[in-house]
Amino acid sequence: MDKQRKSLRNDAIARREALSPAHRTDADRAIAAALDELIARLAPTTLGFCWPHRGEPDMRAFVIAWLAADAARRAALPVVVAPDQPMVFREWTASSEMIPDRHGIPMPADGEVLHPDVLLVPLNAFDDAGFRLGYGGGYFDRTLERMAPTPVTIGLGYELGRVSTTHPQPHDHPMDWLVTETGAHPAAIRQRP
Repeated sequence: MDKQRKSLRNDAIARREALSPAHRTDADRAIAAALDELIARLAPTTLGFCWPHRGEPDMRAFVIAWLAADAARRAALPVVVAPDQPMVFREWTASSEMIPDRHGIPMPADGEVLHPDVLLVPLNAFDDAGFRLGYGGGYFDRTLERMAPTPVTIGLGYELGRVSTTHPQPHDHPMDWLVTETGAHPAAIRQRP
């Protein structure tokens, strides 16, 4: 099973990294448009998102525009405290000082720890039930297991990562929503808010 999951993950990442810049730009615009409608419906005040890594959809411009529309809104990026611990979400603004984490991904150097109402989670491979394959470290699953209340989770990815099954494991947490360049889709396994 681990071999199948690793193969799905690696294939999806390779296909994503092979996208042309023009295709990626067009797909990111479509994802942002679908996300805008969904976020307007969910109306969070604190939005967790991820810095794009290895060709993931880049929603930084979306988050900056979302923050600018209402001074009460806040955004946060995940910070890995320790490898086997849940992540924390540190406040982020466009002017935040950023430093690389242990994987080289930018994170806020400091900032208040926040609890997102809605969490945007990157998808490598994913299925219609809402299960995803990240990079295999279990960071999001560990974090979601311990977050109370659990935020609404929105998986963000490209259609090329959609598979028939990710072969979910007992510890895997399905997303509530999947947003790709084809629109926002409720995950089959979850109840919608």
